[in-house]
Amino acid sequence: MEVAELDLIKKQERRNQQLATVKYNLGFIAALDQSGGSTPGALKRYGISESEYTNQDQMFDHIHEMRERIVTDPAFTDERVLGTILFRQTADRQFDGEDPVKYLWDKGIVSFLKIDNGLEEETNGVQLMKSIPDLNQTLAWAEDRGFFGTKERSVIKANNPDGIAAVLDQQFELARQVLVAGLVPILEPEVDINAPDKADIEIALKQGLLERLEKIDPATPVMLKLTPPNKDNLYRELTEHPSVLRVAALSGGYSHEESVRQLALNMGLIASFSRALTEGLNVNQTNDEFHKALDESIESIYQASIT
Repeated sequence: MEVAELDLIKKQERRNQQLATVKYNLGFIAALDQSGGSTPGALKRYGISESEYTNQDQMFDHIHEMRERIVTDPAFTDERVLGTILFRQTADRQFDGEDPVKYLWDKGIVSFLKIDNGLEEETNGVQLMKSIPDLNQTLAWAEDRGFFGTKERSVIKANNPDGIAAVLDQQFELARQVLVAGLVPILEPEVDINAPDKADIEIALKQGLLERLEKIDPATPVMLKLTPPNKDNLYRELTEHPSVLRVAALSGGYSHEESVRQLALNMGLIASFSRALTEGLNVNQTNDEFHKALDESIESIYQASIT
């Protein structure tokens, strides 16, 4: 058997194992994908002020050190964490001297790559994703590196039918391209938690998602990442849809306590928290203090994710 054929078989076996991990394992997805815009705030909450770095390279050095400290901690295992979303900057670095995707998969944790380039200015009550000119190259690179899937975020701020339709059309078109590349997309049409008509947005969003999911082949399902809804279990039809692999909940600016509370009220949703995961962690903590804080955070998120 040729080397290339053996590599292809091994890659397919890995993907089958990753698919089973995401589909059947208990746990949640850790969102460690802060990009240029959100990193200063994440570092500040971690105890590193903007005065401690003078350029983006130093800023990303600090955030990578935080991420590496999280994923290499004994609390961060596949017993409670089934996946991790990474920023491209992270994937190009190392965890404990190893390739980050390989390091995580050796622990039984699947990797997703954040592929969006941020948001456009608000139009029709929404913020669409900026264009992704190097999409095909990025997807090919991610598939080759062993990523299982991708994540792409847009934001809905008002119950505007045209705006919501534009967000979903863009999300599903991007999802189609991700699926063609052999990866599983996490669609993230985030609803702003401060939107005055949040409940109405969520009803319209659910309907729009269900309509478009009818065109997704159940053999190649997508994933969803949504703001916890005002009405408990509103998204139950989505969690049970044959074309949806898993539905994750984002924290969206809610505190850890509130994020966990809301998640526990929605059966079938698992967490994909960023801010709520790292709340309580500090650069000045000893290793024991850091481990204790992270372990408690992971445990509470895990318990809310298995309701």
